[in-house]
Amino acid sequence: MHRSYAVLMPADLRPDPIVEPESTWWRWRDTDVHIERMGDPAAAARMILLHGAGGHAAAMFPYAALAAQRGFRVLVPDLPGFGRTRVPRRHAVRYDDWVRLACDLALAEKQAHPDEPLHLLGASMGGMLAYDVATRTGAASRVLVTCLLDPRDPVARRHITHFPWLGDVARPFMRVAAGPLAGVSVPMPWLTKMRAISNEPALVDLVLRDRRGGRNRMPLGFLRTFLDSAPAVEPEEASGPAIVLAHPADDRWTPHEVSMRFFDRIAAPKEIVMLENAGHYPVESPGARQLVEAMGTAGPEPHKGLAG
Repeated sequence: MHRSYAVLMPADLRPDPIVEPESTWWRWRDTDVHIERMGDPAAAARMILLHGAGGHAAAMFPYAALAAQRGFRVLVPDLPGFGRTRVPRRHAVRYDDWVRLACDLALAEKQAHPDEPLHLLGASMGGMLAYDVATRTGAASRVLVTCLLDPRDPVARRHITHFPWLGDVARPFMRVAAGPLAGVSVPMPWLTKMRAISNEPALVDLVLRDRRGGRNRMPLGFLRTFLDSAPAVEPEEASGPAIVLAHPADDRWTPHEVSMRFFDRIAAPKEIVMLENAGHYPVESPGARQLVEAMGTAGPEPHKGLAG
């Protein structure tokens, strides 16, 4: 699966050779969290890469490998409900589980490596998650996101959901369904614009075939709690760390104007980078290269090896 995603990147960004990441497990509460790790364990900085809906560690492999090349020790958790993470009750997975797990992982990494900067990279829905983790924990020194979706914003909801009108009724409908239907799992493409995850047909087809990703099913209770979620720190109150929004310029799922509605309100140091010619999952040139450059480097010189 790693290779399937990697070969869709621009030729100059494909890992060569493709080195499989280190597959590890982390016990979190009653959940066995699958975490893929790449890069030198003694790297000068660490990075946690947070996927969004339809993603998982293997789907994020190309960018994890590129971050490792730039000197980071990279961790990519499979968030509950996706990838290989084992949850005891799939029907009970809620968005709050994502927030708590990501916060605890960031704090655990910072405690284990207090002298190393911790970077967060949030892709798609993982962008707001990365912002929330950073502002809740204070553990991150830098946050890089590809979009910032505030589900309280009706404009954002219209773009998140499969049909624009569904975004207008989603929150009240999900609240009504919270009781008897909360544990019912539905395919992600039914409710979200999963076909807009990329402008490259081959990548769209791959995501929609991926049972651990875009073809996955999630309980309605997860979707309800996401739509009702809010960051712990409002953007006007954010005091750090630096937030870099590297937004695909040709995003047909969540146009950059949607992210700007939240980004413009952030009081913390911030920067925006437009990824030219890139779709929601950026695999096009030059946008993919611009996202890699926005990662920065963990030390004076990027590391060349990708060994786990």
